[in-house]
Amino acid sequence: MVLVVAAVGVSGSGKTVTLEYLISRLSEEGYKIGSIKHVHHKGFTMDKEGTNTWRYAKAGSKVIVAISPEEIDVIKKTQMALNNLDQITALLEGEKLDLVFIEGFHSLIAKRVDVPKIVTAKDEEGLKQTLEGTVDPIIAIAGVVAAKSASNEYRNIPIVKVPKDGQKLVDLIKKQLVQSKPCSEATE
Repeated sequence: MVLVVAAVGVSGSGKTVTLEYLISRLSEEGYKIGSIKHVHHKGFTMDKEGTNTWRYAKAGSKVIVAISPEEIDVIKKTQMALNNLDQITALLEGEKLDLVFIEGFHSLIAKRVDVPKIVTAKDEEGLKQTLEGTVDPIIAIAGVVAAKSASNEYRNIPIVKVPKDGQKLVDLIKKQLVQSKPCSEATE
């Protein structure tokens, strides 16, 4: 089973920078990484008006695949309610990934004890608000609030300044990877 790790926090709190760092470092070490980004903006689409793929969707196609020598894009037109984390992560099934990072979806992730979390915030008040109702495992605090902090922990949660002390966060993720593997896999 693939490990899912989420970065949660408000917009501008450092989620993307934190995950970009982790993806880069872990990919360099040979881990196969997937990522899922929650986009809050209604009407958002990767597809641009006027392109052939946009025209196919407008004509009624529910799934459009665009293939180039460097990329395959699958566009699925749906009215899927984004209220089931398992359905969302199932979109990456079959990809043979070691790890999936999720950015956002705090309301779906906050109460999940099976999803390790990295909490980001702009300031201490925002950190308190994000932590409120967010259950363990919380593996670290990162982002803007971490960069401002003089402490190495908050409520027994490590504070990691990325990129300065980012290797500490990489090590925490690798520890989660080992803990998530069944005993037979971890000892192979």
